[in-house]
Amino acid sequence: MPLHALKTVLDIEPYKGGEASLPGFAKPVKLASNENPFGCSPKAKAAAIAALDNTALYPEGRASKLCAAIGARHGLDPDRILCGAGSDEIFQLLLRAYLAPGEEIVQSQYAFLMYRIFARPMGGVVRTAKNAGLRADVDALLAEVNEKTRIVFLDNPNNPTGTYLPMSEVRRLHAALPDTVMLVIDAAYAEYVTRDDYSAGAELAEAFDNVVMTRTFSKIHGLAALRVGWMYGPPAVIDALNKVRLPFNVATPAQAAAAAAIEDLAFAETSRAHNERERARVGAAITSFGLDVADGVGNFVLVHFTREAGRSAGDVDQHLRSRGYIVRPVGAYGLPDALRISIGTDAQNSGMLEALAEIGWR
Repeated sequence: MPLHALKTVLDIEPYKGGEASLPGFAKPVKLASNENPFGCSPKAKAAAIAALDNTALYPEGRASKLCAAIGARHGLDPDRILCGAGSDEIFQLLLRAYLAPGEEIVQSQYAFLMYRIFARPMGGVVRTAKNAGLRADVDALLAEVNEKTRIVFLDNPNNPTGTYLPMSEVRRLHAALPDTVMLVIDAAYAEYVTRDDYSAGAELAEAFDNVVMTRTFSKIHGLAALRVGWMYGPPAVIDALNKVRLPFNVATPAQAAAAAAIEDLAFAETSRAHNERERARVGAAITSFGLDVADGVGNFVLVHFTREAGRSAGDVDQHLRSRGYIVRPVGAYGLPDALRISIGTDAQNSGMLEALAEIGWR
């Protein structure tokens, strides 16, 4: 009998990242992956370059200096911080440490795809709760929890909808979970949120033994290529994940760049303010075409289209591509009639809007 990978692996639909190239365009405008259009902090870039002098040496496995920088920036205990190769790796580590074959995870309807992708090779069962519109529904999530549930994933804000749950709802969700169930709050877009009722969740991770909060340097800090994420959680969870992670999982230049990035408050604030202003401008312009734009708080907008020929999500995607703009179809999330458009520079956004207007909406 020939060798085969596990069926739980072969059944996975691989994650497809946003494209970066288009035939006929030397430098297409990529508005597909929610990246920072300004790149990264110059201080982070300089730190990464300086760290290249030590490429012959293994990284510091615990990323202690980075953990200390994160702790100082957010007022957190560095010993309760764990760093990974993006928050993606941390999700995988959590599942490896806490999910046995046949046990279950619970997620919302439009949850980040990597939760289910990582759970299935481990023999995990994925239960999905219906949303209340585009927003996660706490009661629906709780209805999916049973004696086999080990982890509830909540991406807050959500990608691709951009919606979020206020902290009061997150607390209500956690309060109703058994002590045997871990709540994972994925706050990848937290830095962009300015709503008074929002919290990334560090206080819950501080107070309870079954809550962790994950964050990333890929978004507002502009370090997506270096793959750095972090988690704040109970000491027992940190200890468990340190036992299953690779010993040198975050490269030295990535650690150095991330430590410098989190200390550059001016760069992050400039990025946040730009995003706030341009997300409102882009959303208002698209709404003026008669299209439905989700009320999101991330660094992107989710736009819904009809199925009318020439104006469907697929047709609009192709039209934008013909003009050199790459946006993100989200059919894999169960939103076949929508496109997610990242917020770019002023010029990139204006060009995209001009191309979109060419279709003729009125």
